Amino acid sequence: MRIVIAEDSMLVREGVRRVLDLQPDLRVVATCADLPQLMAAVDEHDPDVVVTDIRMPPLSSDEGIRAATALRASRPRVGVVVLSQYAEPAYATPLLAGGSSGRAYLLKERMSDPHQLIEAVRTVARGGSVIDPAVVEALVADTAHARSSPLARLTTREREVLGQIAQGKSNAAVGSALFLTERAVEKHINTLFAKLGLGTEPDVNRRVMAVLMYLSDHGGASTP
Repeated sequence: MRIVIAEDSMLVREGVRRVLDLQPDLRVVATCADLPQLMAAVDEHDPDVVVTDIRMPPLSSDEGIRAATALRASRPRVGVVVLSQYAEPAYATPLLAGGSSGRAYLLKERMSDPHQLIEAVRTVARGGSVIDPAVVEALVADTAHARSSPLARLTTREREVLGQIAQGKSNAAVGSALFLTERAVEKHINTLFAKLGLGTEPDVNRRVMAVLMYLSDHGGASTP
């Protein structure tokens, strides 16, 4: 079974390589330190499984998730094991959005037991999935929160408009950012105000209250 490893920490990268190379049925064919190297290694070696960190250069944001998403489209038979320090729905949800088959999400803190990593690699190669229990708990909690949030009643477009408002943008600026007419923005705003139960307050107060709801739902930080 051919494996490519992507991890910007040399110590972690070499540790994972040694654990996997000790198995008679596993062979590491390439190790990488960033996303471009990973995608090039996949093209060159045609692996059965990719083991990747979530964050690595060039931006150290969600490169591992983006690689998994790209591989789902271009090489659906390739299994992906994501290693992360974070039990975050924001990472797990897009990883599993196209289905859980051939995907694993493991927390690095569990790596003291090499057996978990070895079995995860074998499982995704067979098309199965492995999700760390802490990640499952976080996903369940996030789903429950989303269902109880007033913002759950908004459409995707209405949430996008509200996100722009939360950045302090005028209706015209919101329209420019989302390629909408100002009139269309006004209609979306009036609809989302009604859905959030903000139908009787003055416009300024309604914007403030809607933004406060949005920030509360997003951990106090507006959309970049």
